[in-house]
Amino acid sequence: MQASVNQIETFGLVDGPGIRTVIFLNGCRLRCLYCHNPEMWRMGDANYTTDELVEKVLRNKPYFKRNNGGVTFSGGEPLLQIDFLLDICKKLKEEGIHIALDTAGVGIGKYEEILSLVDLVLLDIKHVNAKGYKEITGTDIDESEKFIKCLNRSNKPVWIRQVIVPGVMDNDNYLHDLASYLQKIKNIEKIEFLPFHHLGFSKYEELKIENPLKDVAEMDTKECEELQEKFMNIYHGISNQN
Repeated sequence: MQASVNQIETFGLVDGPGIRTVIFLNGCRLRCLYCHNPEMWRMGDANYTTDELVEKVLRNKPYFKRNNGGVTFSGGEPLLQIDFLLDICKKLKEEGIHIALDTAGVGIGKYEEILSLVDLVLLDIKHVNAKGYKEITGTDIDESEKFIKCLNRSNKPVWIRQVIVPGVMDNDNYLHDLASYLQKIKNIEKIEFLPFHHLGFSKYEELKIENPLKDVAEMDTKECEELQEKFMNIYHGISNQN
């Protein structure tokens, strides 16, 4: 089995617990306004076999064991290369490697099967209603909702990630809507707000792609932290009422 891989980060510290090998798979159906990896939209040619990647991962196994780390599959959208993902996850489970899946939940099916193999899901929330989701991603929310239903049935632990774009998510209405929306997702262990930044802007110029948020200022990190603290109070308040 082969995969189209964009890059491999061998000592990732932010994409799951411990030290992790992060494998970024090409291909994505979403066109998020704030995407900082537009070079991964296109699938590209296959450049790694399952066995080649497993061999790379196993070189770092001693670090995983000492730091409760493992492998994270990210993208792009890793669920678009589902057959490869299933193949490599089965082999990594045989080696006792912790597997995290960083996804927006917009793949091509076989969700139950892949969720039975992973240990943690990092779920990227794009928006909480159909209209906002379509405006942000250019795609309907239905597939993401389908994935969430499968995720709930799997009972796997979930870390939520929400990019905060100034003028879109940094307001009380969105915070309350997000807090309500997340009530339907089981086993949430962590919620993380990520500030919108300009780090990927040069890629749009290189690829000659229009950058729809080129005039939007970066989200201040401290303001984002304060916003998350405010959100958590709202979230816990709603949770306690349910």
